[in-house]
Amino acid sequence: MSSYLDKQQEAFKSNVMSAAPKVSNKRSFAAPVSAPSPAPSNASNASKNDGKDIKRKREPENVVYSQPAATGYGSEALTQITYIIEFLKRKDEPKTIQEILGYLSQGAADTDTKHTIAKILKRHPSVRFIPDANLKSQKWDSGTYVHKPKIDVRSKLDLIGYLQKKADAQGVAVKDLKDGWPDCEKPIDELEAEHKILVTRTKKDNHARMVWANDPSLVHAVDPEFQVMWHKTELPSVDDLVRKLIDAGQKPTSEDPSKRVKAAPKPKEKKRKAPRKGGRTTNTHMEHLLKDYSHLKR
Repeated sequence: MSSYLDKQQEAFKSNVMSAAPKVSNKRSFAAPVSAPSPAPSNASNASKNDGKDIKRKREPENVVYSQPAATGYGSEALTQITYIIEFLKRKDEPKTIQEILGYLSQGAADTDTKHTIAKILKRHPSVRFIPDANLKSQKWDSGTYVHKPKIDVRSKLDLIGYLQKKADAQGVAVKDLKDGWPDCEKPIDELEAEHKILVTRTKKDNHARMVWANDPSLVHAVDPEFQVMWHKTELPSVDDLVRKLIDAGQKPTSEDPSKRVKAAPKPKEKKRKAPRKGGRTTNTHMEHLLKDYSHLKR
């Protein structure tokens, strides 16, 4: 029994000795590990902290790239046009392209960007370009630009004149008037009190919504005594008025179409199928079975 254990021990030792050079060779390729210093200096700690700060600064921030920068202006020419129109609307006076670029902080932009902005402004429907009268041929930076509102009305007289020149009976939306006349609500209230315009208002806030021209000469004061008599008079009901008009052979304008008596719809007649006609008899040997019995049908 001891001899068997001795053999197993010797075999194990021989395997360990044969595997020792292989393990040492593998470890020889490993990078050497430097022993840590017993007491790290303050400089090493500062370098580690600086490295952590650099890593933290490199972390990406949540930046919304679809919005303009913190200055409030877009970087593209088409985006900047919106800010230019708001700028011209607020100033309400002609501005040169240099003043517009200065407002956008684009005075140091490249030449192509400046030319693109000027070209778009000259073609924009909300901007009117005023050429320089002293130049025969206009340059890209000559002339001035001013806001062009949807309706060129900026005072009460302008509004009355605009409504009187209209060839149709359509009203004018107040929101279109505000495009060139932002503070038009108070003048509209004054014109309505003078019976010079007709105004429809919103139910919620009572704000002016649409305006029409009105003739003040058609407005007449009614005697208060007559108004009291009018309100005391008992008017017939609508049904009585409709009945009296119909009896007189007249068609009342206040007749409710939903109350009209509609004729009952006629029932659809079901189509009867025509009796099937017998075709050419080819089975002569079955004539006694193929007789026509349609006359016996009820």
